[in-house]
Formats: sequence, C-alpha cells, structure tokens
Amino acid sequence: MKLLIIQPYLNIKGGVERVILEIAKHYDATIYTTEYDKAATFEGFKDTDIKIVGKDVPLADRLPYRASQGLRYGYNFYNLKIKDDYDVANPHISPSEWIRHKNEHVLWYCHTPPREVYDLYAVRMMQRSYKEKMLYAAMTGAYKIVAKNIVKNIEEVAANSQVTRQRIKKYYSKESTVINPGIDYERFSEGGDDKYFVYPSRFVVNKRQEYVINAFKEYVKKTKSNHSLILAGTLSKDPEHIRYMQRLKNLAGSAKIRFMPNPSDKKLAELYSRSTAVLFAAINEDFGIVPLEGMASSKPVISVNEGGPTETILNRKTGFLVNSYSEMAERMQQVVDNPSMAKRMGKAGRNRIISHYSWQSFFYEFDRLAKSVAKAD
Repeated sequence: MKLLIIQPYLNIKGGVERVILEIAKHYDATIYTTEYDKAATFEGFKDTDIKIVGKDVPLADRLPYRASQGLRYGYNFYNLKIKDDYDVANPHISPSEWIRHKNEHVLWYCHTPPREVYDLYAVRMMQRSYKEKMLYAAMTGAYKIVAKNIVKNIEEVAANSQVTRQRIKKYYSKESTVINPGIDYERFSEGGDDKYFVYPSRFVVNKRQEYVINAFKEYVKKTKSNHSLILAGTLSKDPEHIRYMQRLKNLAGSAKIRFMPNPSDKKLAELYSRSTAVLFAAINEDFGIVPLEGMASSKPVISVNEGGPTETILNRKTGFLVNSYSEMAERMQQVVDNPSMAKRMGKAGRNRIISHYSWQSFFYEFDRLAKSVAKAD
C-alpha cells in the first residue's frame, strides 16, 4: 500500500510527530509538509522521504505569526492536487485534512480539531490584543465554514481518543473510529528516584504548566520538602509561546523549579527515569503521550482528571486523577511518603502500557481502516 502522510509542519518534538514517524516507517511513506526543520524535530525523520510542498501566500508575512501560519497551511492544502501515485492520503494536524478538496481516498488521523478555533477559542483570545482578536475572529469563522464542508467528504476519520471522537462529532457532525497511539515502551526504563517531579510537555498555554507550578509550591509550603520540579519540553519560536514561558518563570519565582526547553530524546527519557513521579496538567488533553511515557518508565502519574488521561490512567492503580492543584499537591506528598506504593503503581503502569499501547495494536486497527479507503486495484 502506497501511503502519503500530509502534515503542515515537522519542526517540533511532540506526540503527533511520534505517531507520524511510526506510520512513515511502517508504510515507508512519503511525507508532504510545508515546513521541515530536521534539527528541531525527531532525528528519525532524516531517514524518511519528505517533500516540501506549497507556495508563499501574498500578504501572509504581514500577519501575526500564528495567523500567517494558518493562512499558508490552509491555502496550500486546499489547493494541492497530488500528482504522485498513491493508495491512501493520510493527513494529521489540521488543516492538512483540506487535502480532501482536490484529492480522494483520504484517511484523516485526527489528533484533535484545532482547539484555538473551538474549545480553547476563548482562552487563546485572552492572550491577544484588540486588533489580533478582530483578525482571529474573522479567520476562525471562515475556517469553520470551510472545514465542515471538507470533513463531510473525507472517506474515513480515525480519532486518537474518545475525547477527540466526541469533538469530531460535535464540531463536524462526522463519525470516527478511535485508534489510540502506540508507544515504543522499550525506550523507557526505571532508573531510581532523584527526588524531583517532572512535567514534560510543550510550553504552550493549553499545557497549563502554571497548574503544576502552583501545586508544587503548595506541596513545598506544607511539607518543607527538598524535592524539586522540572518543566521540560519543546519551546517554539512562536511569540505567544515565548511570552507564556516568561509568565511561567515569573510565577515560579525563587522556588526549586527548573525549566529545560527543547531537551534531547535521551535527556527526556532520563528525566522520566530518575523522577519521583510524572505530573500532567493539560487542559482537557485530546490524548496525552506524556502519561503513557511516564507509565512506561514505571513511574506513578499524577494528572488532572480530564481529557485523554482519564482513558489511559487507572486512578489509584497506575497513578492519580486530581481535580485541583491542591489535590495534586496532596498526591505528590502521598507518593513521596509511600515509596512502596509508588513502586507498585509504577509496575502496574508499565504492565498496562505493554498490554494496551503497543504499536502492534495500533497498526492492526490502522491497517484495517487504511485498506477500506485505499484505491481499488
């Protein structure tokens, strides 16, 4: 089967890029993208066939960074007619699914409908100036109209979680099949406890690092603990993300909190391995690779009780699901005070990953769906 992967950008390290890389390797797929920075994303992409597609859009460079991105991505995928021979076109991050406008046999693996257009629209707008709000309001309105008309014609849609499936149904009136991403659990291991908590995630507002900072500061205030907190993850050149990072640093103040932007894969695995527990606080996350990587590292995961983690974490068995940062602080203390419990949770988490989230399981379902979309011989 000749599969083409469609993705707006390959310039960060995240859960989406992990999935795309695994699919590309499995099918020996060609990747169509408008942006590729081999130094900023996973090294494995160097061994894949990547084609840079698309054209510059007039006046786009005069717009704010994210608006410029969105306009270029949407314009290029909406107008792209694939000339290469293929059986299945497999778009990922929106608006790559707009490839369906001029092409057929599309299997969209939806990681989530764009959240700043839908469920996080108000949160993102709070960060913008009045002029930016006017611009983004107009652009998101146009996006919704175009997107709904395109998605209804897509042959098959796969969702990475039940949360995403529900969003697809709500915003596009489209049914989808849930296929959870896999994880290369052999990359992760348990390496002891160096007395720190870690939250590995991109520095963007919806990852809500301030939640974890507040929880940690409350934990230290109550316990006088010598534990530290490490916040690690991709920091892009987006001005909104850079401003957000600065706000986090201001909030952290003099507390024992370390920021580690853009760690290597090896360093990230080490951070998991030597931590006391893994924290997670993203706003209604669509799926969440971080809790899986934490469990694969045999660490208890303390996560907010919302979104994808409610599907992957077994509360009180592989970690804790919490409803406030005060409760997160309490669970941090519980894990520190009960190392035998933490070890049991870590072992249960590792076993859960091996039995439920292998790439073999992922491709069993993905192959079936791809074959149903593929061109007939």
